[in-house]
Amino acid sequence: MKQVGPFRLDTGEPSGAWTLVVSAAAILAAFVAAGGIFWAYGLNPIHAYAVIVHDTLLAPGAFPEIFRPTIPLLLAGVGLVLAFRAQFYNIGAEGQLLAGTVAATGVALFTPIRGPATLPAMFAAGFVAGALWGLLPSVLKLRLNVNEVITTLMMNYIALYFVSWLVTGPWKGPSVRGFAYTDQFPASAWLPLIPGTRIHWPTLVLGVVLAAAFAVLLARTRLGFAIRVQGENPEAARYVGIDALRTTLLVMLLSGGAAGLAGVGEVAGVHHKLLDPNQVSLGYGYTAIIVAWLARGKPLATLITATLFGLIYSSGDVMQVSLQMPFRVTSVFNGLILFFLIGSERLLAYRIRWAPAGAPASAPASAVAPSPPSGEDP
Repeated sequence: MKQVGPFRLDTGEPSGAWTLVVSAAAILAAFVAAGGIFWAYGLNPIHAYAVIVHDTLLAPGAFPEIFRPTIPLLLAGVGLVLAFRAQFYNIGAEGQLLAGTVAATGVALFTPIRGPATLPAMFAAGFVAGALWGLLPSVLKLRLNVNEVITTLMMNYIALYFVSWLVTGPWKGPSVRGFAYTDQFPASAWLPLIPGTRIHWPTLVLGVVLAAAFAVLLARTRLGFAIRVQGENPEAARYVGIDALRTTLLVMLLSGGAAGLAGVGEVAGVHHKLLDPNQVSLGYGYTAIIVAWLARGKPLATLITATLFGLIYSSGDVMQVSLQMPFRVTSVFNGLILFFLIGSERLLAYRIRWAPAGAPASAPASAVAPSPPSGEDP
């Protein structure tokens, strides 16, 4: 316990309000620091942010564009929340997303499935491909104790070069000249859009449903209980008989599968073909890590955090066109936000209480004797 002026800092589990305040302050600090980037480009930071707000939120037709990058960030991010809650640090959502694009493209172009069955088959194949792409690192972690951060990250590069090989080699469209992508998907493999926008609404609905489903899974099911206990105390999980292998494999199947669904949405709803991996995904799998981190283990919170980063991606187009800055400046924004979020973690170890000098100290929670369960003698 520390006394800082009229405030007392107690260690303990932070409240939801305090977590929100710290996270908001970290994001605000990141945007203030990003003002230095505008200044380095010779731009007035206040003017630059005013242009971004106008062209991203207020210009005609601009607002719906926020939800195009939000969709893959939501799907991949909610899957990562599940993995992080199980204390499995999946850094491979980008590779799992690309695996989903490959599987969906294979169904659309190289199978006889056509008509109404095409899109369900593409989503099923994308989910399975993403899940299997995440399966190998989890087996290596559980059987050989190989660090999952390294294996999932390396799997990203395998997926990236595999997609590059496909679109420049065996899957390159026969009618394509000078570009690396496949032939266009048949019309039955195109996702429908919200009229007047470029938002493929089935994938958006799927992301919202998945966030709600994962929230229920964590809070109301036996698997969710196993995930929470394993993530909070692996020793206690083993003591109560929770199977770490089974739990982690199921978590990674769901996490990788969600990222695979994001890949299906990108090729079926945006591009309608498989392109170079740096075009089919603008680093969504990596940004989804920040989406999940900011959600603080709550699947429903990804509805907000994914939209926030969808706004940042959308503002990247504005910075490129209106401010003549490179599009990859969005990666700098994402990095700054992650930097300040990690830097603020220490603040979450404390709870702030108003306690002027001379006020009696409240007893710590550990000093209060727990009440016995009902029906038992104290």
